Order: sequence, then C-alpha cells, then structure tokens
Amino acid sequence: MLLGFKTKLKLNNNQRTQIAKHAGVARHAWNWGLGLTRQILDNNRENPEAQIKFPSAIDLHKWLVAIVKPDYPWYYESSKCAPQFALRQLREAWARAFKKTSKPPRFKKKGRNDSFTLDGTIKVVDHFQIQLPKIGVVKTYERLPFGYKPKNVTISRKADSWYISYKMEIEPQPTTKSVEKVGADLGIKTLAYLSTGITFPSHMPYKRYAKRLARLQWLNRNKVIGSANWKKAQLKIAKLHAKIANIRKDTLHKLTTYLAKNHGEIVIEDLNVSGMLKNGKLAKAIADMGFHEFRRQLEYKCQLYGSKLTIADRFFPSSKTCSNCGWYNPDLKLSDRWFLCVGCGSFQERDWNAALNLSRWSHCRT
Repeated sequence: MLLGFKTKLKLNNNQRTQIAKHAGVARHAWNWGLGLTRQILDNNRENPEAQIKFPSAIDLHKWLVAIVKPDYPWYYESSKCAPQFALRQLREAWARAFKKTSKPPRFKKKGRNDSFTLDGTIKVVDHFQIQLPKIGVVKTYERLPFGYKPKNVTISRKADSWYISYKMEIEPQPTTKSVEKVGADLGIKTLAYLSTGITFPSHMPYKRYAKRLARLQWLNRNKVIGSANWKKAQLKIAKLHAKIANIRKDTLHKLTTYLAKNHGEIVIEDLNVSGMLKNGKLAKAIADMGFHEFRRQLEYKCQLYGSKLTIADRFFPSSKTCSNCGWYNPDLKLSDRWFLCVGCGSFQERDWNAALNLSRWSHCRT
C-alpha cells in the first residue's frame, strides 16, 4: 500500500533562499499557465467557430520554455521540475473542474500555500538527511525511513516552516488485537466514547486559543498592509493557526492509531459533516473536532494494521435506541446527556449507549 510521509526540514539561510526561489518559480508558472488557459477558454466561448484546442501539460511546458524563460532568466536558478510539475498540477486542476468535481483553479499569491514538487536525483542520505536536485543535502528534524528512494517529493510551507512529503510503498503491518469489535461514538465534549468504556477527551484547540488569536488579529487591524510590522504580525497569526492544527492532528493520530492497532473491527457512524456544519450554534465546535479527518486517518490505518472499518448507516438511531432491550425513544433531545429506558429501566450515558449500539450494529441491521 502507498503511505504518505511528511516531516519538517532543518534549513540554513542559504537553503531557505533556494527553496523560496523554487516556490516562486512554481507559483509564477502556475499563474502564467492559468492566465493563458483562461484566455483560451474565453476565446472558445466567444468564438465557437474558431475553437482552440485546450493545451495539455506538455504543451504548456513547451510554450513556457519558448516564451517565458527567455524573458525571466531567474527560472534557470531553480530546478526545471518546479515549473513543470506546477503546470502538470494546473492541468489536473482543470480536468477536475471540467468534470465538475471541484471548482476552477485560482491564481496563487506569494506567502499563501507556497509549495513545489521535485523529482530526479533524490536520495535519502541517512536517517536525518535527504538530497534534493539544485538544493543539495538538507536535514530533517524527524527520522527518515532509510533505504527507500522516493520518486518525487513535495516541499510546502506552513507559517515560517518548510515541510517535505512523499509517498512510499510499504507492506501492511498487522498487529495483535486485544478487542475483537468496538463501537466508537464521536462527540464534542468527548471526542470519542468507545463501547469498551474508554473515553478520549476533546482538546478543542481552536476554542482554547480563540482569545489569543482574536487578540493578535485585533492588534494587526491598523497596520499598513505590506509593512514590516504587518508581516511580523501575520507570521505570529500563521504560527498560532499552525499550532492549533497540529494539536488537532496529534489528537486524531493518537486516537486512530490506538483504534486500528488494538481492535479487529471498528464501527463508526456515517456522519453528514457538511450538513452538521450548517448548524450555526455548533458549527465552530464541530469543525474544531475534525470528524472528516478522523475517518480519513482511520481508513488507511485500518488497512495498514489489518483491521476492519465498518460504517454504520447514517440514519441508524444509535443514540435513541436502548442498547439493552432495543426500546426506541423518538423524543430524545441533543441536550439530554443520559438515556433512561422505559422498557427495561436501564440508565446510562447517552454516548456510551450509542457506542454500545454501534458495536452491535451488524446484528441490529435487519
């Protein structure tokens, strides 16, 4: 199976400058190609009789070499892979837009989602060093999987840090399971309540740092856009956003790894996250939990560790059904945190009751 690997780079000033140049070249090629393809689409729309064939990624790269590079000699200071992959990714973005699976591509701005892709002479020198074309040997903070040669790597920036990522093909690593089957009910106050009785608290990183973020944004309100002080403030805000995202990812990774390694089958609900986000009162808290990211991580980790992931039906009333006798309570509200069964008299926490129902879902679906 293919598994992605991403880690932070440990760069000196010279390497930071080279990487920033590569990102600038890739961004310039993307924007040039996007402007050209938009002109072609506008021409085909206005003049149906004089249709121009929509260019492929190879066509765009040939035109870039013939038209753009002679006028911008700084292109030759960076690897040819950076603009080449940028045009390839642009063509893929247009293909998705034509299929109506995503919106049309947009122009890129400096300092926002900077990234580029390289291939060629890429070699993992040792556990903490990797060799890149034009840039040379760069160090990493985290141990690299030694002995694997990636075909290409993507370098991206978050705040003032640069990260390298690539895919590698590994064999599944099945683990010994301590629990045969478990149900996991996701929530806001408690991130996950397992049918085994184990709970994982929700750290709510955005809620924890909301006041600090608002303070930084308030201090930045009157600064001149583009000034040195404005850039410093923007960097502080970006760092805090990165910290919030890292706390959320760390929590989800620990939870999903524990579930996939120690349970033979995991049953979760098919949550309508996009619909839940339309709730004006709970949207911020739901987005802070990362329910979609939880399911994405669990899918590939179950494949990696030899577990089975079962998705319960979206309309299965796990919270409103008694896990002891099956009595259904249609009047249960979201504010009711305890479930009292009229049929058998059992009294238990709402989330634990839902987790128990999920663990028995395959037996309940008839």
